[in-house]
Amino acid sequence: MLRKEGYKVKTASTRSNKGLRLIEMLGLIVRFHKTTDVVLIDTYGAMNFYYAYLVAKTCQAYNLEYIPILHGGNLPERLHASKKYSKSLFGKAKINIAPSKFLYDIFKAEGFNNTKIIPNAIQMENYPFKKREDFQPKLLWVRRFQKRYNPVMALEVLLLLKKDYPNAKLCMVGPDKDGTMKTCKKFAAKNQLDIEFKGKLKKKAWAKLSKNYDFFINTTNIDNTPISVIEAMSLGLAVVSTNVGGMPVLIKNNDDGLLVPVNNAQDMAAGIDRLIKNPEKAQSLTENARKKVENFAWEKVKTDWNRVLNS
Repeated sequence: MLRKEGYKVKTASTRSNKGLRLIEMLGLIVRFHKTTDVVLIDTYGAMNFYYAYLVAKTCQAYNLEYIPILHGGNLPERLHASKKYSKSLFGKAKINIAPSKFLYDIFKAEGFNNTKIIPNAIQMENYPFKKREDFQPKLLWVRRFQKRYNPVMALEVLLLLKKDYPNAKLCMVGPDKDGTMKTCKKFAAKNQLDIEFKGKLKKKAWAKLSKNYDFFINTTNIDNTPISVIEAMSLGLAVVSTNVGGMPVLIKNNDDGLLVPVNNAQDMAAGIDRLIKNPEKAQSLTENARKKVENFAWEKVKTDWNRVLNS
């Protein structure tokens, strides 16, 4: 999106091997530091935190300005677990970009006053709203298969719904990270659940796929304000999510989505059941959600990015 605004952007890295990925990231800075104005660093709370730290240290060595873009609901834990590294990474940044007030408040409380909110941006034209008047138990789950995102809960929700809705179905989209997909497939086989496992799809592909579903379920145990949920809200899917991390900042419960307790398949299934039986309410949630995420449109968000990059 920045390229379309006229910025010259070099990116690294798409390599799956972690060592090669790090070498490529650091090598890019070494090669182009003389012609680079600022480095944008996608920053997460797990292992990738150390990549961000090393990239930042390399930028500091070359007196290059850098901007960490904060992702992941486990970043707050990382701030406490790695205080020294965090102080160096975030304290010396040009500015830290938080996608929501959730992370913004946490970073400010830790003394990182060089933090600004710029929402995760989407290109709205790629996520057209589908008006749904009849809501059926057709569930879509889009995330990486990883324990922290609790994908097994999605299957548990389907199993509960099957009692009253034998034709209920679930489609799961995303790559496997830690073997959790295998666990899900075993659960599905054991309980005779016919589930579509699509693997990793490009965004346009799953956006097209979403037309066949009515609910988007987010089962995670830890979160920030995931872009997949924002995209689902734009597409007109009724969003039902666990109430963790930044989710109550993104979703106003019972207004533009439903929030349920973490790891509570019964409450999530019950929430979906209520909306199926009350399609007018479900329609109201989806329309309100679409209005909300219009504030995440790149055409609005790009103004904030232009101010930051040109300051």
